[in-house]
Amino acid sequence: MSKYVFGVDVGGTSVKMGLFDKEGNILDKWEIPTRTEDGGKNILPDVAKSIQSKMKEKGIEKEEVIGAGLGAPGPIDAEGTVYGAVNLGWETFSIRDTLAQLLDIHVKAGNDANVAALGEMWKGGGKGFKNLVAVTLGTGVGGGIIVNGEILTGASGAGGEIGHIHVQDGETEVCGCGNTGCLEEYASATGVVRLARRALEASSEPSLLRKRPVELLSAKAVFDAVKEKDALAIQIAEQFGEYLGKGLGVIAGVVNPEIFVIGGGVSKAGDILFDFIKPYFDKTVFKGCKNVEFALATLGNDAGIYGAAKLVLE
Repeated sequence: MSKYVFGVDVGGTSVKMGLFDKEGNILDKWEIPTRTEDGGKNILPDVAKSIQSKMKEKGIEKEEVIGAGLGAPGPIDAEGTVYGAVNLGWETFSIRDTLAQLLDIHVKAGNDANVAALGEMWKGGGKGFKNLVAVTLGTGVGGGIIVNGEILTGASGAGGEIGHIHVQDGETEVCGCGNTGCLEEYASATGVVRLARRALEASSEPSLLRKRPVELLSAKAVFDAVKEKDALAIQIAEQFGEYLGKGLGVIAGVVNPEIFVIGGGVSKAGDILFDFIKPYFDKTVFKGCKNVEFALATLGNDAGIYGAAKLVLE
């Protein structure tokens, strides 16, 4: 009887992997390097070899494996086709078919942020909800949208790219996507630093943030200063909260979630984030979508492997 599932989260430097039972209990987890050279041609063969090695180590027969789920950066449609992943060297091809052929087991694949959202719904901060938006505030702003328990992938797997909604006219610095004025430019870890840098340049107001070189500014430093009641840091946090709160208000009006689950490095500031986000959300959101809960993500770096495993169990 099939009772095991593998979850795989492909990152730019390492591939996180997990072995789960079908109830979602994690039995083992490990990592392997991501070999991105030669167009990333070694990544999936390396994943397959690692899964096969783990099966041998644990004495698991192929018939006992329900399947393997995989999350990776880039747009990935519901059929498991990736439409390019620049930091992996991948162009357009079927992840599902390629890995299934290597392993001879059932495979499903999805965008890493969407898959992480599924993980948070299943076993994390969104547990108990079927309609949620997961927001990852890291180097960029990632997003995953779950509607009625299923990932909203869109036509080409680009659904949930909330970091690239336009929130500011007149921006001159270019976002990583090539546009300007994206939410990611103000609400990510690097976005908070951008706001801090500009605030420090525009004012001579004393601040704890001036006690370090500008190149050592970080989102953590800003929110640490906020907790110390630093006036300039609070001003920066207000700007951050306005951009993100309004952005989430727009998203709520489109997908009407029950909960926003906030993760990523910036979320380590804790519940204080919500003090800055929620007032602007409440002022912006359509009244029929106001009753949304906010929670911090709880799975951390494991969200991707949990969500990938859940993909297969759908």
